[in-house]
Amino acid sequence: MELGLWAFGTAVAAFGITAVIGKFLVPFLHKLNFGQTILEIGPKWHKSKQGTPTMGGIMFIIGIVVATTAGVLLYAIGHGGMDPAGYQVFVGLLFALLNGAIGFFDDFVKVVKKRNLGLTAKQKLVLQFLAAAVYLLLMYLVKDDTRILIPFAGYIDLGFFYYIIMAIVLVGIVNATNLTDGIDGLDGSITFFASLFMMLMATVIGQNDNTIFSAAVAGGCLGFLVWNFHPAKCFMGDTGSLFLGGAVCAIALAMDMHLLLILIALTYLLEMFSVVLQVSYFKLTHGKRIFKMSPIHHHFEMCGWSEMKIVCVFSGFTAVCGLISLLLVIFGVRGV
Repeated sequence: MELGLWAFGTAVAAFGITAVIGKFLVPFLHKLNFGQTILEIGPKWHKSKQGTPTMGGIMFIIGIVVATTAGVLLYAIGHGGMDPAGYQVFVGLLFALLNGAIGFFDDFVKVVKKRNLGLTAKQKLVLQFLAAAVYLLLMYLVKDDTRILIPFAGYIDLGFFYYIIMAIVLVGIVNATNLTDGIDGLDGSITFFASLFMMLMATVIGQNDNTIFSAAVAGGCLGFLVWNFHPAKCFMGDTGSLFLGGAVCAIALAMDMHLLLILIALTYLLEMFSVVLQVSYFKLTHGKRIFKMSPIHHHFEMCGWSEMKIVCVFSGFTAVCGLISLLLVIFGVRGV
């Protein structure tokens, strides 16, 4: 019960800080003319979004970082000091911030040069793998553990290959989260449900600090949706989407939920795989397409689905994945 109050307080703090910052940040981004450039090949109705302020992810980054830091430190003070999971939270925050910084530079190039493309794909990948390497090194120092937990079976040790596999997984899911940010409220809503169920998972296995971290991410996402829900007054930009991808990955790895991360992040991954399939099929068939447009949320948009419907369906799918993950933790992980 006490932990629930801490988590609720942290979520409310993250929500409030994020929503209030938006009141000042959105007009400021307008004043700087930091507007989103819309791709010509995108849905024609997206043209009306041209010039909507981007880099709005700054508001929830501040909200999440402040709420998490205060929540974890105050909880530690009131409960006899910080346990190892608390240090992992701050390592995870750093990883999310490093990815957010990469997104910030990408967004900055876009808004300054008034184009939809910022850093090159190669530049982003190099920076993202460096961020993953820093994160994994710090996690090695805080928690030297190369095992992954398999529900109902227990741990298996991957040894050195753990770091190679995890680097690829981290960069992949961070980029998948970025690709999911394509329509009003989508990325924020999906991440809200992902972090909500990770909060419940952390509570079940007794990782209180990750419960607080997850609650802050959920609250920050809700605070951002005040400004990003359709019709969006601002976009999170790569600044926000890469940060959220890093946060989701960090929470899951700190809880030893490596395999369940795939399930929690399945909506992001399906978005990414739709792009991979589209591009591969286009090249193999010399111009044919599987989807009307990728990522797949645009396919449904081109099929006549409203942005609101897509957000609801994709969020619902994420919630189902989260519920299955929670049940696996309750019956297949707890006590292993």
